[in-house]
Amino acid sequence: PVIAIVGQETVLSCHLSPRMSAVNMEVRWFRSEFSSFVHCYHDGKDQYEMQMPEYRGRTELLKAGLTDGNIALRIFNIRQSDEGLYHCFVQDDTFDEITVLELQVAGLGSAPLISVEGHQNGGIRVVCQSTDWYPEPEVLWRDLSGRYLLSVSETTSRDDNGLFETKTAIIVTEHSNQNLSCCIRNTILNQDKESAISIADPFFPRVNPWMVTQLIPKTHGRICPTILRDLTLSSVCWGVRDSSQGDIAGRWRWGVGNSGLLELPESL
Repeated sequence: PVIAIVGQETVLSCHLSPRMSAVNMEVRWFRSEFSSFVHCYHDGKDQYEMQMPEYRGRTELLKAGLTDGNIALRIFNIRQSDEGLYHCFVQDDTFDEITVLELQVAGLGSAPLISVEGHQNGGIRVVCQSTDWYPEPEVLWRDLSGRYLLSVSETTSRDDNGLFETKTAIIVTEHSNQNLSCCIRNTILNQDKESAISIADPFFPRVNPWMVTQLIPKTHGRICPTILRDLTLSSVCWGVRDSSQGDIAGRWRWGVGNSGLLELPESL
């Protein structure tokens, strides 16, 4: 199949064999119904009267290749609903040919947002969530050595555009797996996005006037500021790694709450 990424463009191609010019032929790209088409070319020009509404303004027949029998259709701003089979039909007075192509859509979602929701079962409940994935992504927690960790809950939902939002949680206990990452993977593209967190010992439940936590990027060795106050509070430095681009984005923020809980920034 042809793989296309949500929001980008793709080209579907078919070829006449033996090679001949299609300039004076009828060219029709359609899904399931011949009369309701994705794109139609006839009498030397594009025909839009019966074009499917969801493709209006998003298709282009690449006419430069018609003389060589190359019939290519460009689709702009790929949507999840574009996924499926496409029929390429060509005919003139003495000749007709049809072939079928499959378009597979993939969406590489947002960088994982990690937040700390509070104390639970003697540990800290850490949540990872991300949006705009397709198909449903694979979500993994890993410790510093790369060992996979079990989540305590995982939910997945779809938005109006057919894209997936995922939310998963894990309980982190003191002296075990305090350095961990949340990795979300698109199995079609074989690409992932990952965020990491490190929680310091004093942040775990105890009778202690000082509670400090630190969230550290996996690379580039950024040092977070430590904030000390008379009240229970937390300091945070966070980083996100996008493995598909190999870059690092980082900033830090600290906040004070009556419970001393930590929350990550709401957006990158």
